[in-house]
Amino acid sequence: MRLNRFLALRGIATRRDVDKMIESGRVYLNGQVAKLGDRVAHADENIEIHEARFRENKELRYVAYYKPRGIITHTPQAGEQDIQAVSGYPDLSPLGRLDKDSEGLIILTNDGRVTERLLHPRFEHEKEYIVSVNGKVTGRVRDTLLRGVLSEGEKLSAKKVDILDPATLSIILTEGKKHQVRRMLEAADLHVTRLVRVRIMNIHLGKLQPGQARELLGPARKSFLRDLGLK
Repeated sequence: MRLNRFLALRGIATRRDVDKMIESGRVYLNGQVAKLGDRVAHADENIEIHEARFRENKELRYVAYYKPRGIITHTPQAGEQDIQAVSGYPDLSPLGRLDKDSEGLIILTNDGRVTERLLHPRFEHEKEYIVSVNGKVTGRVRDTLLRGVLSEGEKLSAKKVDILDPATLSIILTEGKKHQVRRMLEAADLHVTRLVRVRIMNIHLGKLQPGQARELLGPARKSFLRDLGLK
């Protein structure tokens, strides 16, 4: 798969913006400056994205935002709205994706260093989801999700699953494949009726309501960056 498509599918940026990042020399593939047309052979290849030279007066910001259901994370089509249009933070980009029918926590930032460290599965950062389904969640379903299911040629599994009530469960992932939670539950013959991401690493959705945001400041900011190996 071409590098620009690989990064676009991971929610880094649109393919056009990824091309600009590659052209500016900000993308490294296995320790070498990437070139347009480079290909990714394996998902665990080392890809680094370096922020353009930081200006001393550039203020790096990190915002926890509750993406409402119906809002697009990246590349809206005609008649759709994306996060940057509705969040009140048009200069901050979302890290990763939440599909249109899902809601909950997403991090907005202008710090390009964070993307790879947060999203690459080799870092095993936890993301927690509360999921409602239209059937009964049993211990067998939980065990299936923990063992993993095969979907579209990929093995998908959860790190932890807790049954909260007969139709609701908490799922913790350390990877973020496209529609992963929905695909896992479909493989267990359950249909998702509501999916809310409530935590990314040590950042919790807390009392935020759809469309609300809070900036990570003080200890919350320091802890977030420390856990990513940044300052």
